[in-house]
Amino acid sequence: MKFIQTEQERRRRTFSEDFRRLKVREIEQKVTRICDVSREYEVSEPTVRRWIQKYSSNYMKGVKTVVEAESDTKRLMAMKIKIAELERAVGQKQLQLDFKDKMIELAETTYGVDIKKKFGVLP
Repeated sequence: MKFIQTEQERRRRTFSEDFRRLKVREIEQKVTRICDVSREYEVSEPTVRRWIQKYSSNYMKGVKTVVEAESDTKRLMAMKIKIAELERAVGQKQLQLDFKDKMIELAETTYGVDIKKKFGVLP
């Protein structure tokens, strides 16, 4: 689920200190990138950089982190893509089932034969 909010709602929104520390730690440990956090939670990149300034243990030492790796933010984005693919596949299968049901119905009316037999019922 994407955080879709108006600009005014985003301005009023706040994140807990624990959440900000967690995201800064993930960035420091090369688990995610600033742009991923910014995009996923609809926070500007300068805001995320301020979090790093405030909560980073490496910030004062001049350490920069630019390496991309796996994190909950990236996993969430990957899961969203996978869900979309699965929904498309289910939709295609449903269309195929509907088509087959309609063809069976047309064949039954055209030829006057009961194609869909009821299983477990003896004549």
